[in-house]
Amino acid sequence: MLLDASLTTAEDPAATARDLEERGYAGVWASEVAQDPFLLLHTAALATSRVSVGTGIAVAFARSPMTLAYTAYDLQRYSRGRFVLGLGTQIQAHVERRFSMPWSAPAARMREYLGALRAIWATWTDDVPLRFRGEHYRHTLMTPMFTPARHAWGAPPVHLAAVGPLMTRLAGEAADGLLAHSFTTERYLRERTLPALHEGLDAEGRSRADVQVSLPGFVVGGRDDAERSAAAAAVRGQIAFYGSTPAYRPVLELHGWGDLGDELHALSTSRSEDKWQAMADLVDDEVLGTFAVVADPDEAGAALLARFDGLVDRFSIYPGTGVPLAAWDPVVQALR
Repeated sequence: MLLDASLTTAEDPAATARDLEERGYAGVWASEVAQDPFLLLHTAALATSRVSVGTGIAVAFARSPMTLAYTAYDLQRYSRGRFVLGLGTQIQAHVERRFSMPWSAPAARMREYLGALRAIWATWTDDVPLRFRGEHYRHTLMTPMFTPARHAWGAPPVHLAAVGPLMTRLAGEAADGLLAHSFTTERYLRERTLPALHEGLDAEGRSRADVQVSLPGFVVGGRDDAERSAAAAAVRGQIAFYGSTPAYRPVLELHGWGDLGDELHALSTSRSEDKWQAMADLVDDEVLGTFAVVADPDEAGAALLARFDGLVDRFSIYPGTGVPLAAWDPVVQALR
């Protein structure tokens, strides 16, 4: 199991990426939250030579497939073949009201989106005429002036973020990797995610070796009581935030915690000034320990392997707990 890390909160992405590479991490990811992930990864790619650099995730439906095809193809060139294009859909409210873009059945639209990307890249790399006509996207014009120069690394692999069965199956059918959501558990991966992934693989005559499964997971630990307490508080808050989203309710339901999802959602839509703390307080130790590996750095590597080995191929520790990067060096060594 490879260990990756997040660049999303890095103040100096070049220095952080170099540091991560020197420490032995396998890859770095940047998420599209409150910044452009592609700028972070361009900087990281130029500062490193070994680690993979990937979006985890970029919002597909916020962009035309053509726009994204150019960006991803360039990053594959600048990184010398180390770029991974991780795509997600976001939710309807954000696509329509934040990005002012159209929304429709997400799995069907994403299937078409992947087809459009690959048709564009095939035109650039294999001289295939651009003749993509779909329900949502239409790409039929590519002249020499606007065709990028070929490079040795070709189109990047595409990984797809998924929680529900339709998108997970699509990852098995048409993607090079699956980006599991942080709001998941060992049981949900084993009983829901991987069976749906295998359905997609089987439908296209593919094998599990054809996809990489990545998980940015929660780890609660620290070098002293203060760090442990701060990390636990941060993760409880993040679990509560995700748990309040109806789209993620099936994960809670599998564990018999559907009522917790209802309580979290009700609080999230209330006008209470302390609602976020109240939501975090609902995440008890059992829920915390189910969603997060609770272990200090010296023991976390073994705990991660015990929980996820054979289920995921890559793991990254969810950022934002306040534990310094250097504290996780034992985990890097354990997973290597």
